[in-house]
Amino acid sequence: MLKERLRYWKQHWKMREGSHSGGLDIFRYIGPGLLVTVGFIDPGNWASNFAAGSTFGYSLLWVVTLSTLMLIVLQHNVAHLGIVTGQCLSEATTRHLPRWQSRPVLWSAMAASVSTSLAEILGAAIALQMLFGLPLLLGAGLTTLVCILLLFTNSYSRVEKGIIAFVSLIGFSFLYELTLTDTDWAKAAAGAIVPSLPEGSMLVVMSVLGAVVMPHNLFLHSEVIQSRQVNLQGEKSIEHALKYEFYDTLLAMTIGWAINSAMIVLAADTFFASGRVVEELPEAGSLLAPLLGGAASIVFAVALLLAGVSSTVTSGMAAGSIFAGIYDEPYDVRDVHSRAGILISFLGAFFLLFFIGDAFKGLIVSQAVLSLQLPLTMFTQVRLTSSRRIMGDHVNSRFTTLLLYGLATLVTLLNLYLLYGLFF
Repeated sequence: MLKERLRYWKQHWKMREGSHSGGLDIFRYIGPGLLVTVGFIDPGNWASNFAAGSTFGYSLLWVVTLSTLMLIVLQHNVAHLGIVTGQCLSEATTRHLPRWQSRPVLWSAMAASVSTSLAEILGAAIALQMLFGLPLLLGAGLTTLVCILLLFTNSYSRVEKGIIAFVSLIGFSFLYELTLTDTDWAKAAAGAIVPSLPEGSMLVVMSVLGAVVMPHNLFLHSEVIQSRQVNLQGEKSIEHALKYEFYDTLLAMTIGWAINSAMIVLAADTFFASGRVVEELPEAGSLLAPLLGGAASIVFAVALLLAGVSSTVTSGMAAGSIFAGIYDEPYDVRDVHSRAGILISFLGAFFLLFFIGDAFKGLIVSQAVLSLQLPLTMFTQVRLTSSRRIMGDHVNSRFTTLLLYGLATLVTLLNLYLLYGLFF
């Protein structure tokens, strides 16, 4: 089955040579699910997970479990849209919804991409401060410039596999370190499946949710999938793509769940157990000490830097896809609309850095902002994939539609509860 899958994707990737996808060609040789998984270990996720574990122990592990289950359903569903229609989520929103509905969704998604880029650029800047003592704004400026150059010149494709491999290695090192800590597995298992909301935890809950189910990844996943234009290869090819895409998504999301959960458990074992709360990312570098000793902080900073650069690039791609979709165009880094989307996301994020006093709190809040936008993207996605006019015979089943609308409603209610707690 694996050989059949590889032959299938190789055939269709070759068909896409010289197509309009531009910078997205770098993803021909990795699965779209892996692209989303790399987002699981970006600076925003690190901050949210360390805050959750160090402040509330194992009690918020259920948020990672719930978020991952939601993500599996949502990513698989948005991949269906790209496979069946040959349109990304942004293009489909513009093409099939009235302007007065599509514009608020897509512009709010652009705002969410700015918040995403803010976390990624800030994380890389913190890493540069750890490594070289650079001021945060200078480090953020360098990160922004480098990522713009990587995208506009498409040179990211030369280094992205190495970056992904190194950052993934650090992610798996967190899993390995679970064998070195004194974990109460019974409590951890209960925390992973039993919902609880400790006092003062709502912001962190929404931050973890927004860090896992990131709106920009829904847009980017659909863009990567549609760029292969499987819909033009006939019904048999569509059926194969739908089948194998699910396996790719399920495996990738399961790995992401394990790494996220490991970060929270390690933070709980290391910090919560001793009454310490992580308030700065550099403090979390000590989590790698049992494995790396004195080199832990340096390796942590290098991994944070590469994670920041890698996720900033994918955030920029998502912004380019969203903005190009507003003009009913696919992502193409050579096109003015795709480039404009990238610049709006990066420069908007850099501008916001001037108003952030607490870098760690800024990371947490930026991820919570993603959760606030998420229901708009979710309701839009479900509306599109539940339309027989758009999806044909591959329209959502009644069960899938009800499940997706139920998840969107749940996120909406959690957001309302968060806002109520902040203002009343």
